[in-house]
Amino acid sequence: MAPVATASAVTSEPPRSTGSIPGHGPVSRPNMVSVGTIVWLASELMFFAGLFAMYFTIRSVSPELWQEKTSVLNVPYATANTIVLVVSSVWCQLGVHAAEHGKAHRGDGRLLSPKGWGMREWYVLTYLFGAIFVSGQVLEYSELVHENITLSSNAYGSVFYLTTGFHALHVTGGLLAFLLIIGRTFTTRHYSHAQAAGAVVTSYYWHFVDVVWIALFATIYLLQ
Repeated sequence: MAPVATASAVTSEPPRSTGSIPGHGPVSRPNMVSVGTIVWLASELMFFAGLFAMYFTIRSVSPELWQEKTSVLNVPYATANTIVLVVSSVWCQLGVHAAEHGKAHRGDGRLLSPKGWGMREWYVLTYLFGAIFVSGQVLEYSELVHENITLSSNAYGSVFYLTTGFHALHVTGGLLAFLLIIGRTFTTRHYSHAQAAGAVVTSYYWHFVDVVWIALFATIYLLQ
């Protein structure tokens, strides 16, 4: 009897690589730290939305109180303080750019040459501007206390200090985060993608508090 030849089944379908979508290339998993930070900032946005709702509700109930107390606000001073915070976001983004290119610090470059700065130098500058902003708010609070506008004086004082005060606490939290990120550049021998991701998500938070303050500034100081 003639031997019968057997052959394995051959399919014409090309093999698919694991973890890829046909026609769309390989799947890249998103950075979970970035995703978690964005979700958390979304919850913070809801928190500040509640503060804005409280502000406009109380203002609609007591418009005469707003007409009396808003004249005390030093708008030029608050404008200058706002510019300081906005500019700090520019320095922060320059630090992110350096971090994404793996440049943790200036190395042997000159300190007075910003072109050679790394993430550390830009973030130190961001920290200084943020600290100036918070100090400016503290100084403004002291001036308002002399004008008898305190947290317990009336509805306007309560709403003013709650909205701006909670924002100041968030800015202070951002300053602490900057200290942590800056400190890691001194303890890490090799600046990896993981360290850069920490710098990036910190910038997300800083830009968030910056945008929230712009909205608060327009609401409290401009829409009097």
